Amino acid sequence: MVQNEYDGLKLNQYLRSVVKFSSRFTQKVVRSGGVKVNNVNATLFTKLSAGDNIEVYIDKSEEQDIIPEKMELDIVYEDKDIIVVNKPAGIVVHPTKRYPQGTLANGLLYHFKQNGDNCIVRLVSRLDMDTSGLILVAKNAFSHMSLARDMNKEQFVKAYLAIVHGNLPQEKGVIDKPIYKPDDGSIKRIIDGRGQKSITHFNVVERFNNSDLVRLVLETGRTHQIRVHLSSMGTSIYGDSLYGKEEDEYINRQALHAYSLQILHPRSGELLKFQCELPDDMKELLRKLK
Repeated sequence: MVQNEYDGLKLNQYLRSVVKFSSRFTQKVVRSGGVKVNNVNATLFTKLSAGDNIEVYIDKSEEQDIIPEKMELDIVYEDKDIIVVNKPAGIVVHPTKRYPQGTLANGLLYHFKQNGDNCIVRLVSRLDMDTSGLILVAKNAFSHMSLARDMNKEQFVKAYLAIVHGNLPQEKGVIDKPIYKPDDGSIKRIIDGRGQKSITHFNVVERFNNSDLVRLVLETGRTHQIRVHLSSMGTSIYGDSLYGKEEDEYINRQALHAYSLQILHPRSGELLKFQCELPDDMKELLRKLK
């Protein structure tokens, strides 16, 4: 219900400044007929009065050009707005020309359809194919907008565990180095002043003889950020063939795991925290190093 202080505002102003919808989402939901004021379809410029009742409809049938595939999913949490999945290493998150099927998105779409959810896969976070751990997916446009908006808030925290060669120079610190893509034909990134500002916070969880188990929290979310930053410190991740070297005798992928996620729920605003333990291949690597 519109409070007295917002009397006279236009609907688009109210949704953006009070409800905190993005401009894009506001336009999309209003123009699609998804907003009613006092049970009447509204326009972006509908003038509001104190006491008006605003209803926003976000549930609608959607289609996506992804083939649903039955897949065993490690679901950490799910409700009508979001789903959090623990992705194993070796699985691509979203279909590409090289991997049109067998991706996490294929499995999620099958899961949604089996449960009667009329939604598509809206990724809020992504992981490299050979990085394991928590991935956050929105189940409707409102949730995706809300989570994307909140990603820069201090309550939104993505934390990783990595096993690296060598010992970091400090127990804890910040890596603040710009990351740049030098060649459109390459997936590799480098540290370069022409790049985007990139900040990673780290603290050493456990030290070994010339190796560390490190916890990392991203302040920015650049492609390969953790891998590039750690490599630039002379502490490349075990098994990282792109920024270090292949080491099948230790592990057959980069020893990087997104183990913790903290978010504000897009609908309720409740602070939610999720964790998943290290996968077996990283546990085995730690046993070898000990």
